[in-house]
Amino acid sequence: MASALFGRNLLLKQLAPFKLPKRHGYIVLVPEIGEDLPEKNPLAQQNGLPEFNSLTIENCMAAIGKQAFDLELGVQNIEELIAKNAVKDVFQDVLNPLETLGAPLDVTWGLSKTLYLGNSTIMPTKSYLSIHDRARKSRSMKFNSSQIYNTVNNDSGTRSSEQIRLLQKFKLEGKLNGLCVKEGHRARLNEILTQLHAEKGSFKAKIEMATKAFSHRIDEASIVKNFPADLLQAMAGDPRDYLKAPWNATLQQNVYLPFMENCSVRDLRWNMWLAMVGRGSTYGNANYSTSRHLEEIRYLRREQAKLLGYESFADMSMETKMAGKVSNVRNVLEALLEAARPAQERELTSLHEFALRNGFKDSKIELWDVPYWRRRQQIELFHYREGDYIHYFPLPTVLDGLFSLCKKLFKIEIRQRKEVSTWARDVKFYDIYESDSADPIAGFYLDPYIRSTQKMHIPYHNGWMVGIQNCSKIANMKPLAALVLNFSPPTGDRPSLLTFKDVNLLFHKFGQALQHLLTRTTYSEVAGLSNVEWDIVEVSGYTLSHFLYNKSTIDMISGHCDNGEKLPVEMFETLINFRKHTAGLDLCRELYLSALDLELHTHKEFWLDVVKGLWSHYRCFPLHKFDSHPCSLTQIFVEEWGAAYYSHIWARVLAADIYGAFDEAQGDEQLMNVSQRFRDTFLALGGSCNPSEMFRQFRGRDPSPKALLSSLDLKQDK
Repeated sequence: MASALFGRNLLLKQLAPFKLPKRHGYIVLVPEIGEDLPEKNPLAQQNGLPEFNSLTIENCMAAIGKQAFDLELGVQNIEELIAKNAVKDVFQDVLNPLETLGAPLDVTWGLSKTLYLGNSTIMPTKSYLSIHDRARKSRSMKFNSSQIYNTVNNDSGTRSSEQIRLLQKFKLEGKLNGLCVKEGHRARLNEILTQLHAEKGSFKAKIEMATKAFSHRIDEASIVKNFPADLLQAMAGDPRDYLKAPWNATLQQNVYLPFMENCSVRDLRWNMWLAMVGRGSTYGNANYSTSRHLEEIRYLRREQAKLLGYESFADMSMETKMAGKVSNVRNVLEALLEAARPAQERELTSLHEFALRNGFKDSKIELWDVPYWRRRQQIELFHYREGDYIHYFPLPTVLDGLFSLCKKLFKIEIRQRKEVSTWARDVKFYDIYESDSADPIAGFYLDPYIRSTQKMHIPYHNGWMVGIQNCSKIANMKPLAALVLNFSPPTGDRPSLLTFKDVNLLFHKFGQALQHLLTRTTYSEVAGLSNVEWDIVEVSGYTLSHFLYNKSTIDMISGHCDNGEKLPVEMFETLINFRKHTAGLDLCRELYLSALDLELHTHKEFWLDVVKGLWSHYRCFPLHKFDSHPCSLTQIFVEEWGAAYYSHIWARVLAADIYGAFDEAQGDEQLMNVSQRFRDTFLALGGSCNPSEMFRQFRGRDPSPKALLSSLDLKQDK
């Protein structure tokens, strides 16, 4: 990524290098370096793959220790070479050696993350965080070296487009790490970053406490009689006897939304909604208030941006985004809102009329009413119940269809390799072959099933794609990835059955994996998803997911678990209609949050004044006086999404436009041409090409929001 601050490398989830003080020396943890490395190290590649069966915390720590030492020593040697004016070519003498030195550490880091997500008994959280922090600090040194930064900036050689992108990455990393800041201001920059870390920690901790503090006890069985079993289990005092009172309604992710969708008692919905949007507010427990932390984070980010030469934090964010300018983002948001806002009004009118026909008595529908009545309307209009679809998507059938689709589109063969060392018994490994190749070009592990005692499981976040090993011609490495998912395991002689949400997740993560696995770059720093702008990192995943709304794809991946019957046409059409239902309402919410994020990081007004200035432009509901939703937006104020929340929508716009080219293709020949262009651009080039130029290479023009609006059946009013 061009800047770890904005987290372009989604897979490694590096912490921002801004949090690191400027290096004045090298920290070498000699005791971590095991005496049996590297010859007896199970992390070392054997027959092209690591020996997962032999991995332990100790040898992961030992490997990271040695590899970090080697990288740090290598950076020091390169700096000494630069000081002697002995660098003849920046690639041969600086960047190529850094690539070779850093590759082993990156692989060990990727393996450690895979174990952390896939088998926490082998790699507990505390151990992984120690490895993560050690690797991150060591890896960041090359981007914090003023000698390397100056050498890269002074390069005047004739370079390929990929080499230019790599040089630009080092330049931007150095700039955003403060290497351009005057010496007298660097101490203040470090103070800002230390304060930001503390403020974010306080913000996060208070929201977690506020979330855990709320609980509403329900003793009446009549209230929960229509709740699904998994919701009752999550709410039950005794999950083993979840039909027995009491039940506790909480703000946890796996409870809140299902509760709001299924609870018929309006007062209870109101109570839950108020607790959710009131987290961190000054109206509740003062110990959980985050308003001061929110404003302090904004202030510190503004000062940070000013020191680095930017007008605002949002402007600084745009350095690492395809959008390039805040004004470009605003233009896209407004273009989408022009169609989404009238649709939102129509949808709410329809929803209110439906609710009135079914016993609702209020003159208007409110935010806490929408989830419940929307679900009721979906059932009446489309007869949509997720449980009706699960029998049509056995995992083996879905995988066979997915692999066949990839063979058809991208001319690759995906074959399982048996007797491969893995971290769990049900993990499988697959090689990827070109249609005319004898040797695999890449490979990936698939860990599909939930294991409650071993695997990390976050509700509503059921999967990860981990880039274990990047493509690097310099270091002679092929891409290697892991898909770690949490699907229901097989039961008896019945295979794992997926919900349509599960299928969508699988396609999305596999789309990301393809960008990692089919890259053709020379340098790992720009391979796959590395160095990809944060606002397009999800594009390949969203693009592949669009194929699920094509009947021929559904026929490839569906087959009833009892008789092999394909998903019926009427059920497929229900999926299409379900996606479009209240699409304007949902899109307006995302547009509002995107605009709010940008305004909070562009202007200085108090957060509530910013909310009041934007709310009515995007939302059709009155702003409730107790609604303090910005005070709990951890994505924006704690995680990587500050001045970047719009990236969700930006990626969806591009993916819909890209899929439009596939959809417009007439006949197999045109489809193959489109598929080849997609593979030669987004899948092959990764972070080695400017994204705007890459899109033009694929589509022949700049992106348009029309395809996304069309897919959601949102048409602009004339």
